[in-house]
Amino acid sequence: MAASSRANAAPRIVAELGRPETPDETAARKAASSQVYRSSQTVRNLVAALLVTLAVVAVIVMIVPRGNTTPTSAVDVAALAQQTSSATGESVVVPDVPAGWRANSAALGGDQTPTWTVVYATGKDAGFLRVAQGFGADTAWDARLLSGAAASGEVTIDGIAWTQYALGDPARSGNLSYAIGTDAGPDRILVYGATDASTAAIAARGLTDQIIALRQEKK
Repeated sequence: MAASSRANAAPRIVAELGRPETPDETAARKAASSQVYRSSQTVRNLVAALLVTLAVVAVIVMIVPRGNTTPTSAVDVAALAQQTSSATGESVVVPDVPAGWRANSAALGGDQTPTWTVVYATGKDAGFLRVAQGFGADTAWDARLLSGAAASGEVTIDGIAWTQYALGDPARSGNLSYAIGTDAGPDRILVYGATDASTAAIAARGLTDQIIALRQEKK
């Protein structure tokens, strides 16, 4: 009896329509409801996938080893120069440079001519400057270090005459933009790098006493 009553019940009146739905309207409403449900499921799935991805990235960031960000100590140029002098029997120059300059390396090398080289970061436009001493070298040694650059003039710094070199395009000269060289007894001193005349002059003045001593020592 109850089942028969439900089967014979009047169709539900839809408030928005003011009448019962037609079969087509009922089917359209159910289809729209299903579409909304599927869309909400898709959004939820995307959000869940994004959260999982972010979690994985966070775990990777936490477990990847970090590099040592502590700045390395500056090179002890004086100590290395003393070691080089003891090993070679040569007087090795140690430039007197500003406290703000940082020595990145100091070593003895050279294939044809034994060469003591100190490399400084001068803190000026990310440039660098090298002070090189070629033991028993001549001006041909200058040209080898400067990719064949020719002398372009002379400049006097602290009473010492230095030869200037024309480097031209830094891209073709190993990123070098300025260079000066002078004799120090039987040796040659070259000040060069991605630098300018005023910065090179600072290093040259820091070598004056040692250059004079080498010239007197080897007379």
